[in-house]
Amino acid sequence: MNEIDLVNFHYLSLFRRRACRLFYRSCQEERRRKGLCLLRGWLTPQQRAQFDGKGYFEVVGSDTGTRYRIRHGTSANVREVDASGRLGMGWCFVPVGELIEGDVMLVQKIALETSELETLAIAKNFYGW
Repeated sequence: MNEIDLVNFHYLSLFRRRACRLFYRSCQEERRRKGLCLLRGWLTPQQRAQFDGKGYFEVVGSDTGTRYRIRHGTSANVREVDASGRLGMGWCFVPVGELIEGDVMLVQKIALETSELETLAIAKNFYGW
């Protein structure tokens, strides 16, 4: 290879890497959009309004009736809410795999609304945020 070929090869390589990065980002953005769309389809009108306006929604636990606030995120994003609206104990539980935010929040919603005590038995608790 001569110098010109090496320079062309270098620029072609840079171009390919950039194209791959852009393609990967567009795929990730599409996955996020679809995940949030799926989540929104499962939210009640009240939960959807909360999520759109405040970035979180609340669910009621199936076994104890405790209210939980699920904020946008994938981990350490679930908090108990008392009758006065104050945040209490935090819970961290996520499904296995590399899921996007909308899918994780949907799993958290369904888990708390259908099998609260089993979910909390495997979750890690915390205080804060």
